[in-house]
Amino acid sequence: MNNAQLLKISTGQGFIAALDQSGGSTPKALKHYGVEESEYDNSADMYDLIHEMRTRIIKSNAFSSGRILGAILFENTIQNWFTNALYKTSIILSYAIR
Repeated sequence: MNNAQLLKISTGQGFIAALDQSGGSTPKALKHYGVEESEYDNSADMYDLIHEMRTRIIKSNAFSSGRILGAILFENTIQNWFTNALYKTSIILSYAIR
């Protein structure tokens, strides 16, 4: 992290977007997003829904390098984005793979 990025974070003008969930926390994340557990049948369906949620966030015009300095993403999400060509090239994502 450079000094400009540190200043953005320390003054509340920027942040690192944490968009990763493990299998254990995904149902809760979806519930906060308005998706009840009864709306999916299995883990694959659950991960498809969380991927759709993350994709909407990443594709939003509000998700830009002006305030977002990086993102922490689940390995499955990264693989899906690259496989489906949904990677947003207008920003550089720093990510951690577990």
